[in-house]
Amino acid sequence: MGQPQQPEGAEGGKPPLGIGMVGYAFMGAAHSQGWRTAGRVFDLPLRPVLAAVCGRDGAAVRAAADRHGWAAAETDWRALIARDDVDLVDICTPGDSHAEIALAALAAGKHVLCEKPLANSVAEAQEMARAAEAAQERGQLAMVGFNYRRVPATALARRMVAEGRLGTLRHVRVTYLQDWLVDPGFPLTWRLRKESAGSGSLGDLGAHIVDLAQFLVGEPLAGVSALTETFVRERPLPAGATSGLSGAPTAGTGQVTVDDAALFTGRFASGALASFEATRYATGRKNALRIELNGEHGSLAFDLERLNELHYHDGTEPGTHAGFRRILVTEPDHPYLDAWWPPGHGLGYEHTFVHQARDLVHAVAEGSRPEPSFADGLQVQRVLAAVEESAEKNSVYTPVAV
Repeated sequence: MGQPQQPEGAEGGKPPLGIGMVGYAFMGAAHSQGWRTAGRVFDLPLRPVLAAVCGRDGAAVRAAADRHGWAAAETDWRALIARDDVDLVDICTPGDSHAEIALAALAAGKHVLCEKPLANSVAEAQEMARAAEAAQERGQLAMVGFNYRRVPATALARRMVAEGRLGTLRHVRVTYLQDWLVDPGFPLTWRLRKESAGSGSLGDLGAHIVDLAQFLVGEPLAGVSALTETFVRERPLPAGATSGLSGAPTAGTGQVTVDDAALFTGRFASGALASFEATRYATGRKNALRIELNGEHGSLAFDLERLNELHYHDGTEPGTHAGFRRILVTEPDHPYLDAWWPPGHGLGYEHTFVHQARDLVHAVAEGSRPEPSFADGLQVQRVLAAVEESAEKNSVYTPVAV
C-alpha cells in the first residue's frame, strides 16, 4: 500500500487535515496532485494528509493509491466517509453519485469538495446547497471544483474587473472547444449517458464557462436562449460491457442520450450580453477555452492554450498607440504566484488543482465560506437547466418560404 505523501520540515508539525477521495481516474489524479503538492509550495495552516482513496475495483484502486500516494484504499465510499482519519471528502465521481455522497459526507460531519457540475439536476443541487448551508452552521464547509477560477491569469482578470479597469461591461464571449468525440467509433462511455452525466458538452464544458463568466463578471446570468445538437446518436458499447440480465458480454451499439454541442446567448443581471459555445466536435481543438470581456473603458481576453498570459486593451489610451497588450502573469504579486518560481517561469493545468487545495485548506482553517460554494454550483445548475429548456423549445425550425 502506498504511503501518504507528507510535506517535510515545519509543515509536518501542523494539525493534519485527513483527505478521503472518491474516484481515482482523470479528475482523481488531478486532485491527488493538488493535495500532494499544496503543502510543499504554500505555507498552509493545516497539513493535508492523503488518508484514503475509494473506487469500486479493488485492484485498480489499490494501484491508484500506490501511484498517487494515498495511505489506504477502500471499495465502498460509505466506509471511506466513516473513517476517523478522514476530515474532508473529495468527490471525483460521475455526476449521478455527487448528491448521495456529498449529503452523506455532510451528515457525517465531514467537509466536502465536489467536482463540477454540482449535480445532475436542479433538485439535487438544491438539496446539496441546503445541506451545505446547514453544515456551515456546524463548522463544515462545502466547495465545488471549478478549477479554472484558479488559473492566475483568470484570477488577475477578476481583480481587474472588480477594480473597474474595464468600466461597465457590455459583452462577454466564451468558447470551450474539444474534439474527442469526432470519431463515430468512440465508445459509449458514461459521459454520453444522461443518467450518469446529466448532460453532455453542456455539463462537461458549459458548466466551466458559465461559472467562469459569472465569476469574472461578478454577477449571475439572468436569462438564456439556446440550441443543442447530438451529431452521432448511436455508438459502440464499450469493450467488456455486459447484459444487465445475464451478465454476459454484449456487443452492438447504444443510444447517446446527451448533447454533443451547445450554443446559447445570455444576459447578465446588469444587462451585459454574452455568448457561449461548448462542443466536443471541434475537429483539431483539444482543450480550447477562450473568454473575452468588453467594457466601456477596456477589454480583457484569456486563452487556456496560453494560460500564463492575459491580454488587456486600455480603451482610455490615445488611439495612435492603443491596442491589446500581453500581460505575462508570472509576477510574485499576481494571484497565487508568490509561492512559485521566478518571473517568466510559467505554470500549467495541474497547478489549478494545487491552488484549489490551497484555498480550501485556508477556508477550513479559518472557518470561512469557500468559493465557489454549493450555492454557486446551484446557480450554475440553474443556468444549465435553463439552457436545456430553451434548447427543447427551439429544437424545431421550419424555414419560411420566400
